[in-house]
Amino acid sequence: MFNLKEIFSVTLILFSVIDILGSVPIVINLRKKEGKIDSVKATIISGVLMVVFLFLGQSILKLFGLDVGSFAVAGAIIMFVIAMEMILGVTLFRDEPGSSGTGSIVPLAFPLIAGAGTLTTILSLRAVYETPNILVGIVINLVFVYIVLKSTNWLERKLGKSGFAILRRVFGIILLAIAVKIFKEYIVIG
Repeated sequence: MFNLKEIFSVTLILFSVIDILGSVPIVINLRKKEGKIDSVKATIISGVLMVVFLFLGQSILKLFGLDVGSFAVAGAIIMFVIAMEMILGVTLFRDEPGSSGTGSIVPLAFPLIAGAGTLTTILSLRAVYETPNILVGIVINLVFVYIVLKSTNWLERKLGKSGFAILRRVFGIILLAIAVKIFKEYIVIG
């Protein structure tokens, strides 16, 4: 049932996609704009979105006549693009400019933490890993997200801009390799 290797892999994959460390500058700007961020609320809403999509995402696919393998390849392509963003320091995916709501929910919980890339990745992971291991990986990431949200000011002082740039690129390369692995696993040649 529980497999430490799978839990580690899932945790690392989600950590790379969520990229909460790379999002700290956005969180800091949001905190300055909004006055404060409710870290607990943002973490819980993100978690609910991820878990609901883990269990209902496949039903949604069936509704549209899609199989998990096809979605896994699509997810791998999205993960590939996200990895390229992280490595090259460019932005290809943009949020909608007039999205409204409190900063803890929009844009922090969704789409920053539990955005399209994260949800697609969760469904892609379901095609490769056991559900209990994915759930543990989600929970570990949510704990880390909460800790980072609570300590953004401290992180800003300790890591600096160059530290964040290095972390973002390292996790981008890891995510790129994982995307290629998922793509190779589900692509049928010939």
